[in-house]
Amino acid sequence: MSRLFGWIRPVVVRYCRARITPRSGHGGADDVAQDICLAVLHGLPTFVGEPHEVLRWVYGIAAHKVIDYYRRGGRDKSDPTEDAPSRADPNAGPEELAMRGEQRAQVQALLAILTPAQREVLTLRIVVGLSSIDTAAITGMSASAVRVTQHRALNRLRRHLQSSGVVDPEVQQVAAIVKQLHPHPPAGGDA
Repeated sequence: MSRLFGWIRPVVVRYCRARITPRSGHGGADDVAQDICLAVLHGLPTFVGEPHEVLRWVYGIAAHKVIDYYRRGGRDKSDPTEDAPSRADPNAGPEELAMRGEQRAQVQALLAILTPAQREVLTLRIVVGLSSIDTAAITGMSASAVRVTQHRALNRLRRHLQSSGVVDPEVQQVAAIVKQLHPHPPAGGDA
């Protein structure tokens, strides 16, 4: 069990941190990751499938828990104070923390121009670090469809950044990351 959760938990945490935006007063990505791990623990005795299907099953649970998180937040109309950060960076001052928040908002704004499938593929491939085969198993796509979706998403991001005449240094950093991930200019449409 400890080996299984030692393998699953870091992947689930990265997935949750990529999918859940910090909101004041609501449990954060780490809380949702903990809920996912508990659900996996409770559901493990009923799991039916091959060992290589475990990750897909875990991501199915994770996707539902993320949706539940947003549903709960939509119903909660209270206005609580902001949560303390889950991990304090002793070297980060207020200015750096504010800049990180702005960068995260800019990245999320960029991701908002993508289709839900493109966002999911980029999250699983780039943020979580899964292979195209593992991403395909989770999303129900073929591995080649995952690679095509990633290619189109990165092309869309690149075109958007080029057309916006990026000047902001933080956005230029995001543009540099996109260029590193997908160095070739788009050849055709986005289809």
